Amino acid sequence: MILTGVAVFLLVLTVSGVVSARRVRGDCANYLVAGRALPAVLVAAVLIAQPVDSNATIGNADLSAAFGFWAGAALPIGLALCLLLMGLFFARRLRAAQVVTLPEYFGNRFGRGVEVASSALTVGSFAILLAGNLVAIGFLLERFLGVSYTIGILVTVPLALLYTITGGMFASVYTGVAQVVVNIVGVFALVVWVAATHGFTAPDGMGAGALSQLTSSESGAVINWATIIALGLGNLVAIDLMQRVFSARDPGAAQRACFAAAGGILLLCLPLSFVALAAVGIVGDSAGDGPILYALLGEYAPAWLAIIVISGLLAATLTTVSGILLSTASVLVRNVLRIDTGVLAPPAAMTPRMLRATRWATLPMAALAAVVALRVPQTGILLTLAFDLLLASLVVPFILGLYWSRGGAAAAAAAVVVGIGVRLTYFVLAPTIYGVDNTLLYLPNDWVSASVDGWSTLWAAAASLLAYVVVAVMTTPRVTAAQPAAPAPAEPVALAGVRP
Repeated sequence: MILTGVAVFLLVLTVSGVVSARRVRGDCANYLVAGRALPAVLVAAVLIAQPVDSNATIGNADLSAAFGFWAGAALPIGLALCLLLMGLFFARRLRAAQVVTLPEYFGNRFGRGVEVASSALTVGSFAILLAGNLVAIGFLLERFLGVSYTIGILVTVPLALLYTITGGMFASVYTGVAQVVVNIVGVFALVVWVAATHGFTAPDGMGAGALSQLTSSESGAVINWATIIALGLGNLVAIDLMQRVFSARDPGAAQRACFAAAGGILLLCLPLSFVALAAVGIVGDSAGDGPILYALLGEYAPAWLAIIVISGLLAATLTTVSGILLSTASVLVRNVLRIDTGVLAPPAAMTPRMLRATRWATLPMAALAAVVALRVPQTGILLTLAFDLLLASLVVPFILGLYWSRGGAAAAAAAVVVGIGVRLTYFVLAPTIYGVDNTLLYLPNDWVSASVDGWSTLWAAAASLLAYVVVAVMTTPRVTAAQPAAPAPAEPVALAGVRP
């Protein structure tokens, strides 16, 4: 019954995404940024849909059950913090800049070299993020459909490609609104059911009141704070987040949507940490058998509740997968290959050739993410790792580039190279990543121990900041001649280092 209900919902979701292709009408602007016409309420819905996916929700539940409330809650807290900061300091400026992708901002501010570097870093990081969502779906299909984890991932990729290639951002909007509604109903019903049937309990030292998880390194405080900081700051340069901001009808709508989405994420995701802790006592020995939320829903919850919650998580995941495929493909086409941009056309130009190329570019991104998902079957860890890499490399030039006139291409390059160099060094040498074994790229050694886990995130970000400031102070301020093609009528473009 659970499988049938979820399958019906998934069919409706896919059809709605494909039907949304009619809104594209062959226009690349419609495909990439929904014609820049979305009101605040719809932008808020797709912003909530971005983090409220299986990668974050299942990861939240698993981390809470394994390490304590704050280990899981760090995910939604960090993501909500990011949207709060985006609304306070960045959304209006970025929407007014009339760019289509984040690397275009880096190109305008720092030049072509930094544009290409930011493109490579964001695409690579988002391949990891996409993989995390595929992992969650793979586990879901393995448990409820009975297929292998590998087959589950290989089945999911073509499905996500189907409505991404056809509907673009409009597909993300249609499915995003549907999943937010379903998730609100599902989370509320799940919380009420757990409270009414089992009650909310937590193992000793793992509940919300165990503040040692935020104050003692032995209880995981360093890793928990590193998670919040990596998501709160690293997600600021998330290309799918930016694409949603760019889709707003005006700068004010973009800002309001960020504030609304920050609250929505906390309301939807934090209760799952309490549910996960209660589930430890409910499922018993089954807690170690795959994602704990799946064990709870598949073996203990009534079928109707499992259908609603799983459908919501699946819809959220496919919405996120679609957004990631779309944004990474857009970066590859516009900022790396520069198809129909640059000398031959204005940077913001949208052409049919670009539309076709963007659709084709989703294919290699999906394949790359599938490879990572098969190598690292983790959920919340991959989410954090993706933004960890962005925090180490692009956050400093992004923020200082907007608010400090000093520093040009040399400062940005120094921040990127030093920050990512420090982070990758620890990534290769450290035996753990956010508390789990490093199975992706670890070189056994006697120099670096698991004690650096969490600290390495903060050290890399600090190194990036120091490199930018030192180089900016030592070099002559550089002002580029590049500027956005057409400033938004609502307010002037105000990017530091860009002549109006």
